[in-house]
Amino acid sequence: MNGRPVSRWPPERKLIPMAISLKTTSGKILASVALVGTAAAVAGMGTYGAFTSSTSASQAVTAGTVAIALGAPGPANTLNVPIAGMLPGDKVEKLVTLANTGNSDLNNVTLTTSAGATASLLTTDATNGLQLTIENCSVAWTGATAPYNCAGTRSTVLASGPVIAANKALNNLTSLTSAKTDNLKITTAFPTTADNTFQGATSTIAFAFTGTQRTETTK
Repeated sequence: MNGRPVSRWPPERKLIPMAISLKTTSGKILASVALVGTAAAVAGMGTYGAFTSSTSASQAVTAGTVAIALGAPGPANTLNVPIAGMLPGDKVEKLVTLANTGNSDLNNVTLTTSAGATASLLTTDATNGLQLTIENCSVAWTGATAPYNCAGTRSTVLASGPVIAANKALNNLTSLTSAKTDNLKITTAFPTTADNTFQGATSTIAFAFTGTQRTETTK
């Protein structure tokens, strides 16, 4: 009519293919979910499917013993027998065995002598007071009374010196070795230089032997 095109209302709309886009988006989401599920399954396999192996051992450890011992009072230890009536120039010999009764070797053995409250000129005068010497014999000393003799090898354990001393190292001892024993002769000498001030002096001398363990080692 009048040559004009006839208009339509509402205007014609073009349809957009939304279905294709929705399918594409949905496909991506589903793919992502599937990947996450696969990863979880792999992680689960690592947690519950590991190989294991174990072994064990036990070690027993026992400490060694360090012990030295003097012989029992009697022929193997006459140190406890009192000495009376010493005069300048006299010597007194006492026999004692020293044994390593532990199961370990020793590095050294020392001797400490003391008089404590009984100290007198006999023990305090380093020159004119009592002098001490210790010797070792490879076999038992012989003789019913002093002077005693050594039928084996004789060696000096402690050279002559004042009777009172601390931590004096003893030499030529076989008892440094476990289960070994030494035959010692302990000689106490009264010097001839002692004067009248020594008359009637008395002291009691204590002997303390100390063994020290061998040098530590790596086993």
